[in-house]
Amino acid sequence: MKHILAVYDVDPVYAARFAEVVNQKEKIPFEVVAFSSIERLRAFAAEHPVKLLLLGEHVPAEEKESIRAEKVILLSDNGGKTASPSVPCVYKYQSSDAIVRDVMTWYGESPGELPEVSGRGLAKVLGVYSPVGRCLKTSFALTMGKLLAQEERVLYLNLEDYSGFSRLINSGYKAGLSDVLYLKEEYKSDLSDLLYFYNGGSYNSLRLSSVVHTMGELDYIPPVRYPEDLDQAGEEAIAGLIRAIAGESAYDTLVVDIGSGRRTALSVMKLCRVIYMPIREDPVSLAKLKELEQYFSQTGNGMLRERIKRLKLPYHGSFRRGDYIDQLLWGELGDYVRQLLRGSSVGG
Repeated sequence: MKHILAVYDVDPVYAARFAEVVNQKEKIPFEVVAFSSIERLRAFAAEHPVKLLLLGEHVPAEEKESIRAEKVILLSDNGGKTASPSVPCVYKYQSSDAIVRDVMTWYGESPGELPEVSGRGLAKVLGVYSPVGRCLKTSFALTMGKLLAQEERVLYLNLEDYSGFSRLINSGYKAGLSDVLYLKEEYKSDLSDLLYFYNGGSYNSLRLSSVVHTMGELDYIPPVRYPEDLDQAGEEAIAGLIRAIAGESAYDTLVVDIGSGRRTALSVMKLCRVIYMPIREDPVSLAKLKELEQYFSQTGNGMLRERIKRLKLPYHGSFRRGDYIDQLLWGELGDYVRQLLRGSSVGG
């Protein structure tokens, strides 16, 4: 049974909308319950254990003290600052996802029992890798992730040194109506932080929730800030983190954009059910593919060749200014990936 996260604000519409959005997304190990009056909240808390309470800062002090809750976080109107520095707070006027990340960051750092995650079994891991450059690996991975996310819970991870991902997303993507509010945000944490927690033995589901962002229906972890973070974490830790997410989260599928380097590729590919490999057919690209197959054989990893699905992706044309990823979905690449996911023989 999930723990209770209760929400009360002097604006009842805000609390109800926040609860509806967060429960619908099922991203945290809490059931969010909104209350339209302080009396109903007080009566509920007297009979049910409230693990966490999000409370509007304008609720009178005597009413705050009358509510039984294990931990309290205030919803601040003033950029995350309150008149009570001893009580943690989050900024009220940001997206629901940003509020969840801030709350889970604080909750994950506070002592106490962690809530259980209602996992759905081991998530399948789909890798996207190619030793060939400029073959649309990331465009394909994002398109596949977005399409899969229309039917199931999907998390996208990018393991490249320079993914370009944050600039790509922030340049075109606009939040949908499911977000409570409305301000463009920078990444406060990313894959570097998760790798740090994993290597330090403090990774858990709340740490994951504190880092995950959402792009429409697709969840993603912002890539590392610096390539050195991947070096310092190490290949086994990167694979171990992916294994932990697949086994302990509520996701159905992880789409892992492995890139083209060797540093993390082998350990991660071993976790993948399918390895989608975009290719090109010029002599240099074909020579690289032959060398990769030879490397698999010489290192005792020949079984990976059976998981590889080679793809000759359609090269998309010019794009209008705006949301690049939405244009991918409704262009030739989007049509190609739809056929691929339906099982049509578009791959090799």
